[in-house]
Amino acid sequence: MASILSTTHLTLASNPQSSQPFLPKLNSQFLGLQSNVGWLRPCRIGPSNGSRAKCWFKFGKNGVDAEGAGIYGSQTRDDFDRDDVEQYFNYMGMLAVEGTYDKMEALLSQNIHPVDILLMLAASEGDKPKIEELLRAGAGYDIKDADGRTALDRANEETKDFILGLSVRKA
Repeated sequence: MASILSTTHLTLASNPQSSQPFLPKLNSQFLGLQSNVGWLRPCRIGPSNGSRAKCWFKFGKNGVDAEGAGIYGSQTRDDFDRDDVEQYFNYMGMLAVEGTYDKMEALLSQNIHPVDILLMLAASEGDKPKIEELLRAGAGYDIKDADGRTALDRANEETKDFILGLSVRKA
């Protein structure tokens, strides 16, 4: 996991000069104004010992990607739970279409693992990125619901071909 270190230094003089008035003196400078406050030194960002720091970020193939960082695509079957099903149901707008949570609750009340329920929902929506993520996590496209329907049964032809193509590559 990448980390970013940032240091900010604000230096205040312990003895303000008595010749400077308390109110700042504003001078016109080019296209802006400069504040002249005797007891406040400019803010310096970075090391105070004169050394230089070089910062860089590594993303994608040359560094940490989402999968390598454990964010996306690295989940296992047991990393998915009921909350993930509800969040996906809401995210995909299924609640707006269905009007109730009845369809989701019916699937959750069966003895089906949440990752398999998510695959059924993603297949019915044709959500290929989610299908790929779930299959990599170990979801089964041949798991049947109470009506005997699988994720393949819920999918259109293009999505079926996609699921079967991923399954062949996985094997």
